[in-house]
Formats: sequence, structure tokens, C-alpha cells
Amino acid sequence: MSNLGTLYGLGVGPGDPELITVKAFRLLKECPVIAYPRKKRGAKSYALAITELYVNTEQKEMMGLTFPMTRDKEALEMQWTKTVESVWEHLVQGKDVAFVTEGDPMIYSTYIHLMRLMNERHPEVKAISIPGISSINASASRLGIPLADGDEQIAIVPAMDDYDKMRKAIEEHDCIVFIKVAKVIDLMLTVLRDLGLVNKASVLTKVTSSEEEIWRNVEELQGRELEYLTLMVVRK
Repeated sequence: MSNLGTLYGLGVGPGDPELITVKAFRLLKECPVIAYPRKKRGAKSYALAITELYVNTEQKEMMGLTFPMTRDKEALEMQWTKTVESVWEHLVQGKDVAFVTEGDPMIYSTYIHLMRLMNERHPEVKAISIPGISSINASASRLGIPLADGDEQIAIVPAMDDYDKMRKAIEEHDCIVFIKVAKVIDLMLTVLRDLGLVNKASVLTKVTSSEEEIWRNVEELQGRELEYLTLMVVRK
């Protein structure tokens, strides 16, 4: 079908509204349909809040997409099918759909699964990713710490409750960015102490946004409850 709309994954940056690319800005203006992850309890995602600064949402078809937070395979399948088909309904009418996402659409983003399922179920749809500045890049700039230089190796690791894996990740790389670190901060501090690297770590929450917090003395975080959007940079 030649008149199908295009699905765009638009990275709108880590939080600071000015950290959006010119291309993402243009496509926000041009796409008649803007899809965004809908949060529970009426809270706005960064992606939606940034989008609203750049477009008149009353002149767009705004699609709030719900992504299930469950391990129930049947419930997941049902909700994802519903989500993909709701986007398809716009694409089949020839309307381009911009799915806005925090950071970069190809780094741990909800867009990845949406794109894969769309490719499986409607392979005729063109899906295009527009890169954005991730919290990983933004953290390096906010800390003034290069992530990699020369022949150094960098790792991006989802933090998990596994001492040996977390220790190995640090031992094997020059710089490690641990994402989703909030839920295992105490374990991470234990690993850092055992390796004598507590003073080589920094923690950032909601980087570049108006709610940004930075800790260079990570010992302060022992036993603390942290926001979900928190990462740790370890630079040896």
C-alpha cells in the first residue's frame, strides 16, 4: 500500500526541553498523530511534557498508549496487540505517527517493542527511528566525565540484584553506566566498596530536567529510596 503512513520513533532527549534535535522538532510539527506513553495517575512523561512545549496538541491527534507493567504473558499480548492495532488504524489512513520517547528510541525504549511488533504484524509499514540524546550521554556532560577515550571500553548495564555480575561488569570495563540502579543501590555500594571504587562513582536522577539531582558522594545513598530514572556512572 503506497499511501500508508510512516511510524517514527522520536527521541526527545533526557529532560531538558532544549536537548531535542532539529529533525525531531520538524517531525513533531509535520506528523498529524503524536503517540506517547501514558502514565498512571495522570502524571506526564518527560516525552509528553517536552512535546507540549513545541506543538499545539489541540491541532494534533494525541494518542496516549498504555504499556502494561505485568509479567502475565496473556495480559501483555492482549494489551500490546491493542496498542499496535490502534497505531495501525492511523497508519492505514495514510497518517504519519510520531511516537515520542525520552532519550533515544533505540536504547531501552518502549518504541523498540512497538517497532518490532509493527514489523511482524504489518511489515509493509515503514518504521524510522530519529536518534535523541540519551540520559547516558547527558550524564557524562553534566558530570564533566568522558565516557570513553582512546582505547577505553564502556559498558551500559541494567543494574540487577546480582553481586557477581555487577562486580564483573566493573572489573571488565573502564567506564560503566548502570541504568535502573535505584532498586539495587545498596548492593551497588557494597560492590564499589569491595573494589575500592566508591570515589569513582556518581549517581544522577532525572538528568538535565528541572528535578535533576546529582550525588558525587554516593555513600550518602545507603538505604535511600531513589526515583526510577536514576543511573550510576563508574569511571575508573
